[in-house]
Amino acid sequence: MSFCKVFYFCFLLISGNNAVAVTYEGTERNCSVIPPYLPSTAVSTTLQLQELRYQMRLMSISAYIIPGTDAHLSEYLAPRDARVAFMTGFTGSAGTAVVTQSKAALWTDSRYWVQAERQMDCNWELEKDGGGDHIVLTSLFCVCDHLQFSPLETQEEYAINLESSNRTLKSMPDNLVDKVWKNRPPIPPDSLTQRSWQTKVEHIRNQMRDNPYEPTALLLSALDETAWLFNMRGNDIPYNPFFYSYTLLTMDEIWVFLHMNRLTDELKAYLNSSCTGPLCVQLKNYEDVLGHLKTYVAQPGVKVWIGTEYTNYALYEIITPQDKLMTSSYSPVLTTKAVKDDKEQQILRDAHVRDAVAVIQLLMWLEQAVPKGTETELSAAEYVNKCRSQQKDSRGPSFETISASGPNAALAHYSPTEETNRKLTVDEMYLVDSGGQYLDGTTDITRTVHWGTPTAMQKEAFTRVLMGNIELSRTIFPSGTRGVNMEMLGRRALWQVGLNYGHGTGHGVGNYFGVHEWPVGFQSNNVPFRPGMFTSIEPGYYKDNDFGIRIEDIVVIVPVNTKYGHNYLTFETVSLVPYDRKLIDTSLLSSEQLEWLNNYYKTIRELVGAELDKQKLKEEKDWMLKHTEPFSSASVCSSSLTVVALAIAVWACCHI
Repeated sequence: MSFCKVFYFCFLLISGNNAVAVTYEGTERNCSVIPPYLPSTAVSTTLQLQELRYQMRLMSISAYIIPGTDAHLSEYLAPRDARVAFMTGFTGSAGTAVVTQSKAALWTDSRYWVQAERQMDCNWELEKDGGGDHIVLTSLFCVCDHLQFSPLETQEEYAINLESSNRTLKSMPDNLVDKVWKNRPPIPPDSLTQRSWQTKVEHIRNQMRDNPYEPTALLLSALDETAWLFNMRGNDIPYNPFFYSYTLLTMDEIWVFLHMNRLTDELKAYLNSSCTGPLCVQLKNYEDVLGHLKTYVAQPGVKVWIGTEYTNYALYEIITPQDKLMTSSYSPVLTTKAVKDDKEQQILRDAHVRDAVAVIQLLMWLEQAVPKGTETELSAAEYVNKCRSQQKDSRGPSFETISASGPNAALAHYSPTEETNRKLTVDEMYLVDSGGQYLDGTTDITRTVHWGTPTAMQKEAFTRVLMGNIELSRTIFPSGTRGVNMEMLGRRALWQVGLNYGHGTGHGVGNYFGVHEWPVGFQSNNVPFRPGMFTSIEPGYYKDNDFGIRIEDIVVIVPVNTKYGHNYLTFETVSLVPYDRKLIDTSLLSSEQLEWLNNYYKTIRELVGAELDKQKLKEEKDWMLKHTEPFSSASVCSSSLTVVALAIAVWACCHI
């Protein structure tokens, strides 16, 4: 029996129990009926699959894996790098597609199952990613893919699981999807912009000198690494001010690889590109990074430091033998960038004050307009983006606005389209998750509101989500604590009544960078908290086909004085927009939580009130003052929410 036949049999055996698509008000596909039912949102993929399979046959490839990322492992993709979307029609931010000559499947997690059923045609099977899926994936599909775009951890996991079956993965020079993508979008033509960088370079070099493994070079692959190091911004990636680039930094040389035709004389002078000293940048073509790295590694006595989270396999495999390679999860650029200095902290705070004005304008307008029955999810998204565009130093949204009402809000990462757009009504909850890019900072905030009479369950769920937000925000913890060790505080009030949410509790945020800035946050692979880091806190609850709740604020980690101990930290909230009062059941709040809430509202009145006065927005200020009236303590729960056991657990986890 040939290899291909064995492989094909494995595929049918393991994935033959595909679930029948569940229809929801005619918005999801149903491939079990004849003819199959496809909603208007589904994308036809027959042609691109035929052409990809033809390319696969030419190269004797039995199966082709299409990762949902780019060569820099970016979170947000330029349109020209959205290969999974081109092949499948699915536009979610997490997904891996696999194509054989007879089957095509998409793996994604629970956030996107409904979206995938709405966007894919019946050429594709949806494999619901539930945890051990990469192992399943590697047991099914075991030949070449464009591994330049695969994270090292994923590639190594694939290789280990395939070793026992005499199957191997190896990188390819060309991307087959690009070969069949005839109208692939071009790189945006705008020039890069710049603002000083020599001090940063020397700071990173000092970290290289102090490292006991003695690296001679540092390779930067993530797009925000080069952008941060040289104080430069671009527009290659939607919502993110990044540009395609790599950097190879040694103790006495700097090479930056980018698209040379986009460089102005001013930018070349800014980078000292006409000299060859240790603070002179040697500019190289973007495509030359592989060859240049290979030449550098061929020299004796060199060792290249890489951050494995953002280095693709095509670069990694060049650095051989192993004694020429040094790895850490994150490069020193990412860990240094995560801690904002005093100036960066202040301007990021300032950006959030102005951003609060835009969100208050949205909420006030919706409160007046929705009862008239004329507004929709799309019009609300457009309005908040318009409000932000009128603020000082605005550079557009920081991500695609999540504007979701009723059952659409139960999809944690839903964004409205012409096909899915719903009218806003006073009978449903509404969730808006939006953010802005400003020259001094990046913002991200979520508010959930109801313009009518919420049900008892909606009100309780909202209050418990708020309790989780407050408990995390007011927590005091030892310096060096990891977010994952206190993340349960954001869920505890929900857990008490059997509720939960399926997404992360928070992520880092940048100064005119990415709205999701690693390595800060509450996940297991995030770094310990230090003063000057910014993260979101965003618990939620989602009831399928009914409503969704999320409360998201950005906080900064700050030192705190305690009665006995030193070196303790807490969070200070910099998002400054009030919560919907009619959704808060104060009888569930502890006295400490209510005190925190009233203090937060006092801060909004002081900081945002001054900005509204400055902008001469009297109506908006009146609205803000009304919605930040202090809550009475009369109806507060008499017993405080006990977190002693959890605090002990956090301390224990931190010191294992």
